[in-house]
Amino acid sequence: MKFALSEVADLIADKIDVRQVDSSSYITTENMVADRGGVGVAKNIPMVGKVTKYEPGDVLVSNIRPYFKKIWLANKYGGASNDVLIFRAKENIIGSKYLYYVLANNSFFNYVMASAKGAKMPRGDKSQILKYEIDLPDLDTQKKIAATLSAFDDKIELNHQMNKTLEEMGRALFRHYFIDNPEAKNWPVGKLSDVADVVMGQSPPGNSYNTCNQGIPFFQGRKDFGWRFPEVSTFTIDAKKVANHGDVLLSVRAPVGDVNQAVIKCCIGRGLSAISSKHGYKSYCYYLIREIAKRRLGVYNNEGTVYGSVKKGQLDSMPIVIPPVEIQNEFDDIAQRIDSMSYELWVENTNLAHVRNVLSERLIC
Repeated sequence: MKFALSEVADLIADKIDVRQVDSSSYITTENMVADRGGVGVAKNIPMVGKVTKYEPGDVLVSNIRPYFKKIWLANKYGGASNDVLIFRAKENIIGSKYLYYVLANNSFFNYVMASAKGAKMPRGDKSQILKYEIDLPDLDTQKKIAATLSAFDDKIELNHQMNKTLEEMGRALFRHYFIDNPEAKNWPVGKLSDVADVVMGQSPPGNSYNTCNQGIPFFQGRKDFGWRFPEVSTFTIDAKKVANHGDVLLSVRAPVGDVNQAVIKCCIGRGLSAISSKHGYKSYCYYLIREIAKRRLGVYNNEGTVYGSVKKGQLDSMPIVIPPVEIQNEFDDIAQRIDSMSYELWVENTNLAHVRNVLSERLIC
């Protein structure tokens, strides 16, 4: 039996003061992760005003550029910006988890895009969204379907946490070799350009963007980043500047200092730079840039009239302690094993997400 979305869920408009939320509970389209990746920590929170209140079990959907498929099943209380739609299941008709999987389905996002307004930054039409038709089975069947799909998400989240642990292991190893090492005080001081090459991004023409896997992945800036490796949502057929597998991706605008790594060849926009080791030590380069970003790049965040930024010359001349090549090699040999495990988890999660999405398309009509 078919129901309109408005018949099975309420679109929440209740407001709370923004002072009642923090960086972990404030949700905006900027800290929602593309392709059903959940949410991250908010970088900026408004100082005054009100935000829309959400509760555990609510389904939050980014209404800006719906093709990014940003959606989250809330597991806590908090507040969201106006660009995030909050749906609350009418539990006597539909389960909250089932509602989440209905709205996480490709069919829903395709429907939203069909009526979206705006070319450069399309926004879903709320009145049309509420008319979205759902073929609803009984509550018992809903629970079984949601449980099947949740098993995939639970495994993805477990891998996510394991990946975070591996990341911390790599950073601790870097500190042991290069920060806390008593020998480091005797190493010469040089510049980042002595050990790495820096390429600044250049955005391709706007009409070359697409979301249908044509061309190569395109990353504009930190907003595209996933949780260790970037999540691909946008592609381009006219790449100007390219990062290769293993290159470090560093955000150089708004805000400066977020770090990630390219696992595939990709196009980088003007919000990013690609940094590669001159000696081929990919893991050493990655953790070095993370350390630089943490300790030094914050000073650039207030430069410029509109956006904080950092230029190629500033990166090239960044002072660093240069360890002996054999120490870099020894570290890289160990760290690459950690990074390989992290990469395997990323690949597994990519495959799990694909299977989950295919099952969702078949189980939820």
